[in-house]
Amino acid sequence: MTDTSGLEPVATFCGECDCGCPQLFVDPAAPTGRRIVLTDDFGQRIQMSADQFSSIVANAKEGKLDGIA
Repeated sequence: MTDTSGLEPVATFCGECDCGCPQLFVDPAAPTGRRIVLTDDFGQRIQMSADQFSSIVANAKEGKLDGIA
């Protein structure tokens, strides 16, 4: 799994199992454009800026992601 030492945990998505659920972190040591970190249950990670993550959140709140699930 991805090394998450030094990252500040924000949220775990699912969390009702022990399979390595996707997680959201803030990496205070990362450059501004890579401070938000999403990990998945396959050991992969995506890094993005807070602005990019805010755009995802705004789209979700507007219902633009509802058709995905």
